[in-house]
Amino acid sequence: MTAAPAFVLLDIEGTTTPIDFVFKALFPDARDRMLGFLEAHTGDPEVARDLEALREAHDRDAAEGRGPPVWEGSMAAAAAYTRWLMDRDLKITPLKALQGKIWAEGYAAGRLRGVVYDDVPRALSRWTASGCRVAIFSSGSVLAQRLLFGHSDHADLTPFLSGYFDTTTGPKGDAASYLRIASEMGERPSAGLFVSDVAAELDAARTADLATALMVRSPPGPLGHGHQAIASLDELAW
Repeated sequence: MTAAPAFVLLDIEGTTTPIDFVFKALFPDARDRMLGFLEAHTGDPEVARDLEALREAHDRDAAEGRGPPVWEGSMAAAAAYTRWLMDRDLKITPLKALQGKIWAEGYAAGRLRGVVYDDVPRALSRWTASGCRVAIFSSGSVLAQRLLFGHSDHADLTPFLSGYFDTTTGPKGDAASYLRIASEMGERPSAGLFVSDVAAELDAARTADLATALMVRSPPGPLGHGHQAIASLDELAW
């Protein structure tokens, strides 16, 4: 993309943030604390709604023969189902919502600190100074996104961000999701650029008419993807 885009849409895992931070810090934290969190928030209406949506997902998994653990109605059973989902890296909205709430407590307590690559704050500052707006599209909940960038190891980066989108917008592999995001940003899809380390997500964004860039933090990356490949956000300068 030679001309400056009106907006840049960023993935998180492998793009702005090391995958290890997600899989070795965030996920284990939520996994270890899920049962205690559920037991401590039994009267919370938001948690109750998340649990109801989680139960519905469990029933679908059971009906379709996926073999989830038995759910007899206890918090222990609910927590066991979340661990089953996490073991399979299944990104469903109620699980992400509960994880976000657990991480909110962790960031507030100083137990967690968001990690971003060194080029991220430089890029956010450079792009926004040029009039380009920046948004996030991740399978993690909007709450989790705000927490990571608001408590990052490079200070609070949320002033540079104009929008946050998660699985409630739609799947990252669905072109319609990117059309909805462009609409919410008030821009034509062709005015946007999506950066991700997953070629299939970029394929969907390109189908929606966004420009794309494949982040390859650790070469070699995938072959035959047809997207501009970059090793750093520093390469996206307009």
